[in-house]
Formats: sequence, C-alpha cells, structure tokens
Amino acid sequence: MNFTSIVRVTPAGLQPLVDISRKTFLEKFYADNTPENMKEYMDRVYATSQLEKELNDPLCEFYFLFFNGALAGYLKINRGAAQSDVRDASSLEVERLYIDAEFQNKGLGAQLLEKAEQIAESYGLNYIWLGVWEKNPDAIRFYERKGYVRFGDHPVQVGDEVQTDFLMKKMVRSE
Repeated sequence: MNFTSIVRVTPAGLQPLVDISRKTFLEKFYADNTPENMKEYMDRVYATSQLEKELNDPLCEFYFLFFNGALAGYLKINRGAAQSDVRDASSLEVERLYIDAEFQNKGLGAQLLEKAEQIAESYGLNYIWLGVWEKNPDAIRFYERKGYVRFGDHPVQVGDEVQTDFLMKKMVRSE
C-alpha cells in the first residue's frame, strides 16, 4: 500500500526545497534548452537566497509531497501581489507543481493540484490560474483533464530566450 502526505514547507525545509526545485526543473526542461540558458534560469529562479525570500513571503506557500516517506514533489502557490502575472485578489496562482521523475505517473500531480484547489476554496477565492509551457503538451493535457481552460499567455525569460507559457484557469466557486 502506498502512502502520500502533503505538508507545508517551513524555513527548516529550505535546502530540500532548493534541491527538489533544481532537480525537477532540470529533469523536465534540460533537453529542450541550452545549458547556458538553463544555468541562467536556475541561478536566478532557484537560488537559495531567492527561494528563502519566497518561503518567507506570507503571500507565497510551498508544500512538499511525500510518497512512502520519500520527497516526491512540491507545489508553490501565490496570492495577491506575489502572483507572477494576473494579480487578481480573487485568484490563486499555481506557480510551480513538479513531481520527481522517479515518482511520475502515480497520480501525485493530481493530489498537489487538488491541494491547491482546496486552499483556494479555504481562502474564499474564485479561481486558480497557472502558466504551462506551450511546448509541454503532457502538462497541458493534464490540466485540461482537470478542468483548466486556456485564457491567454505570458512570456518567460529563460537565459537569452523568451518562451511562452499558456495561461490556464479553473473556477473553484461562483463569482
């Protein structure tokens, strides 16, 4: 029998957060980007100092997902001014949802997404939104199956390349 748990990351979890953030991002996107662009992005977005700042921001929340006791993935959500694009007070952004490659295809991403939806409901928010790379069809299909619809796009700077994320959202309660 498999056991999963989702726990909020505290400042004591900073180093495991740095490690899994860097590992899962590399696993997912290294093959589709130059080493130089990956290094620039990782050094900027997943630097220990940057993740510590985000971890201490009251409008950002990180959650670890454990599978049979092993750290298998994580979730980052943002509210209000911490959101990367929309910044609607009635919305919650899922900025990051990553599962370690070793733990893929076990339904763990769906558990993290459900956690985000529960949090949005607990805050009385109307919808969740997220950005997903236009060249990540598996993730796009996953979000579509979970009821998310595309409503726009936004640019993401990865080294010297500007990439496009599709913006997708799902209503969690009536406005």
